[in-house]
Amino acid sequence: MGLENKDRLLLTELQRDGRLTMQQLAERVGMSTSACWRRVKALETDGVISRYTVIVDPRKAGFGLSSMVHVSLARHEQKDVDHFVREVSRHPEVLECYATSGEADFHLRVVVEDMDAYNRFLDGFIFKLRGVSQVRSNIVLKEIKSDTALPFRS
Repeated sequence: MGLENKDRLLLTELQRDGRLTMQQLAERVGMSTSACWRRVKALETDGVISRYTVIVDPRKAGFGLSSMVHVSLARHEQKDVDHFVREVSRHPEVLECYATSGEADFHLRVVVEDMDAYNRFLDGFIFKLRGVSQVRSNIVLKEIKSDTALPFRS
């Protein structure tokens, strides 16, 4: 789906505040409420808007440790990759997982309560996964920038 300027404006406003009423959203982008509703519904139907959510501050919610985990697999047979992806997807501590090129095969962003919880995550899960050959962790010392909004330009 090619995005029109009005779609980008709608998405920018919804990324700022997903709780806007249709009337508020329409006023902000200069549309009628019914036209705004139709465009938002089309963006949802086309999968451009995949879901609505709340962004929670991890530290204030008790998740004091964040780590970037770099995982390499010993073999890249499809069954091993599928197993890794399936198991990682089942663990709520893993907020993001990317298959990448470069030194590691996968990069995970993991949040847990503290270092003890992180050790339990590694020992009880990652280190036991079939096919994992190497795991490197980078503990996040300070969050510089964290955003979820795409940079739409009008």
